[in-house]
Amino acid sequence: MGPFIQINPSATDWTYAPGSPLRSSGNSPVLTFHQALPEYAQTPLHSLDNVARELGLGHVLVKDESIRFGLPAFKILGASWAVFRAVAGRLGLEATLDGPDRHSDSEQTLEQWLEEASSAPSISTSNLRIVTCTAGNWGRAVARMTSRLRKIVPRGATVFVPKSLDEATRRLIEGEGADVVVVQGEYDDCLAAAREEGKRDGSLLVFDVGFEGYEDVPQWVVEGYGTMLAEADDQVLATTGGKSATHAVIPVGAGSIAQAVTQHFKTLSRKQKYGQATVIGVEPTSAPALLKSLEAGKIVTVSTKDSIMCGMNCGTISSTAWPILRGGIDADLLVTDSEAHNAVAELHELGVAAGPCGAAALAALKRAVATKREELGLTRDAIVLLLCTEGPREYEKPANEAFSA
Repeated sequence: MGPFIQINPSATDWTYAPGSPLRSSGNSPVLTFHQALPEYAQTPLHSLDNVARELGLGHVLVKDESIRFGLPAFKILGASWAVFRAVAGRLGLEATLDGPDRHSDSEQTLEQWLEEASSAPSISTSNLRIVTCTAGNWGRAVARMTSRLRKIVPRGATVFVPKSLDEATRRLIEGEGADVVVVQGEYDDCLAAAREEGKRDGSLLVFDVGFEGYEDVPQWVVEGYGTMLAEADDQVLATTGGKSATHAVIPVGAGSIAQAVTQHFKTLSRKQKYGQATVIGVEPTSAPALLKSLEAGKIVTVSTKDSIMCGMNCGTISSTAWPILRGGIDADLLVTDSEAHNAVAELHELGVAAGPCGAAALAALKRAVATKREELGLTRDAIVLLLCTEGPREYEKPANEAFSA
């Protein structure tokens, strides 16, 4: 086993310069869009006081994304905004909804938008289909949003999955009305297969990863995650008496959510108001794509192995996320399946219904405190935000793994 953590020295002085007017703030068009969708509600923030005392930290706070729009993960935030914008753009329609924060005299819901959109001239001959690939929750989220747009996406969604994805998750994706195609390979093989399928007539690719020539949709995904961060900001301030998070720990995967968190905490306006924040990524030992890329100074593709953290089992970092992560993420840390499983059990005892990917943030925090406390500023004044990105699901209990610094 190679190094379990990679510190990124360039992050110390790095500041994110937004290239988009869409911000994770209370008046963001993205937040307004999400508020206009059925079932919108803030997800909770839990304060783990006993964990904070045990680790010698000021606060340990968990943003609990175990239920978001009725799905067991945060992914629907990025998927809904990206699918909506991509479909509207393909059909030449305006992608706007009026949420309750607009205080409009005539707020427009998704259903009302669809009624207007379905009468547009371009819709009558549409044979539109969404094509994507997934290592877990992303595919289900895309399928859910696509099903809500069925009036203007008549062929629904086709989702490519790796052979290692469990049958129960495949069935959940199919239950959202999608066609599931199993690829005899890893996640990167699914991405290649989906890209090829996207060349067929009427197909519209919606990925949460970027590559050369494919950048807009992944950026919309990142913008979608701003809703979670806007909520978390308000909740952290309310919990701590007006103090902002000093640290954020985020599962990485292909990199979109880590990009969103990094640029959120590294903006100049935030630094000026709250001071420097530290962002720590976490990956499974089975898929250290970001760690190896930070180590090499360029995107490195790694071979992956099966993991209970299957939603993070990605072998290549998104090209659109990489510049942000290379510049601004402070550290990336690996955890084993057994560490993630133990964190799942601990969080459940504390009333947080986490799955392995979501619990990985707590496992990473414990390892960081034990080995890099001073270097990462994990002191008694630290206010640590853990992003629990996934709710509970079935998995096979892993054997204990020897993994030391």
